[in-house]
Amino acid sequence: MSTFEWTFELRFAVALVLGLLIGLERESASSDRKFQYFAGVRTYTLISLYGFGCAWLHHINVAMALPIGMISVTALAVVGYLAKLKDGRIGSTSEVVALVTFLIGVLTVLADVWVAMSLGIISTILLSEKADLDNFVEKLDKSEFLAVLKFLLVTVIILPVLPNQEYTQFKLNPTRVWQIVIMVSTIGFVGYFLIKKFGSRVGLWLSGLLGGIASSTAVTVATARIAKQTPEKCGDALQASIFAGSVMYLRILVLIWLINPVFVAFIWWKMVLLSIVGMVLVFGIKSKHIHADESQVTPLQNPFEIRPAMMFALFFVGLSAITILTNKFFGDAGLLALSAITGVTDIDPFILSLVQQASSVQHIFVSAIIMAAMSNTIMKGFYFIFISKQLRHEATIRYGIWAILHIPLIIIN
Repeated sequence: MSTFEWTFELRFAVALVLGLLIGLERESASSDRKFQYFAGVRTYTLISLYGFGCAWLHHINVAMALPIGMISVTALAVVGYLAKLKDGRIGSTSEVVALVTFLIGVLTVLADVWVAMSLGIISTILLSEKADLDNFVEKLDKSEFLAVLKFLLVTVIILPVLPNQEYTQFKLNPTRVWQIVIMVSTIGFVGYFLIKKFGSRVGLWLSGLLGGIASSTAVTVATARIAKQTPEKCGDALQASIFAGSVMYLRILVLIWLINPVFVAFIWWKMVLLSIVGMVLVFGIKSKHIHADESQVTPLQNPFEIRPAMMFALFFVGLSAITILTNKFFGDAGLLALSAITGVTDIDPFILSLVQQASSVQHIFVSAIIMAAMSNTIMKGFYFIFISKQLRHEATIRYGIWAILHIPLIIIN
């Protein structure tokens, strides 16, 4: 494919197909209405070819070919729009699509073919999915949407101006820190979006599985409360809690791979094994079948909010400094003790700070990561047992076995 040449004949074929594709969509859309759009399959195809012809004339140095072509298509779109307004109809999608179609024909000559193809295909998808897009807008949570916009705005403004160099003896790089914050928030948002979209449609255990991508600890607390408030769902709640914890190991593994891939070869099998152990421990829990619409895990915070992102950054910087000092003054034992302590809360900042600052993979670093995961698993078991007492014995046994199986993985090099 690297030697493949897009000849003008092939580019002409692309312009023809893309114009035809858009025209077919517009024609099929108008057939469902009581009125016709100002252009159909033949007109849109001809507009694309017209754009190709104008671009060809420009290519052979015919002056003003492109401006005249664009002005003429714009005039056609304006006439169509005015006629529509005269009939009392509102909307300019078809007219704008005519301009886009002309541009697609031009780009097949003057740019890489993938540009024209991408523009044509995406435009057709947007046109054909109008109903789904309208439905999505109606159900859109404005506060969540604003949170995403604010985070993206802060990211676009902050990231480019942050200095990309190391400061202090702890080698803190502001650009690197904020990149990690963006990365973690993005992965967390995937889980948050999945649980918001599917949480009320699937069983409680699957809700926990999806929610574990965002925060397994939050899912554990939420499912424990569900078990406390509705005792007949306690089995499903415990399953959801353990499933969420299983996903935690895979999420951490993905983050480690993104930040320092060298670690993956030394730790991947341990994280995958612990994840599989958690999924096996789900079996045998007595659960009562419940309807999907009754099962949802809701208390997850949007990770694209500014506050959790800033808190993560502060934790990350603080734990980076503490980790270096602990390793310097207290050695391996101190690092393991610190990993056990940090496991009580969110372990992502500690693990990522440890991986990010490591110049080489040492056994103690891998052990510290497993230790933090073990501490966090124990704490999640404690949360569930403390909040929901219906399955205290079941939860103690399963979380206990899970925690114990971390020990040989901490020792094994």
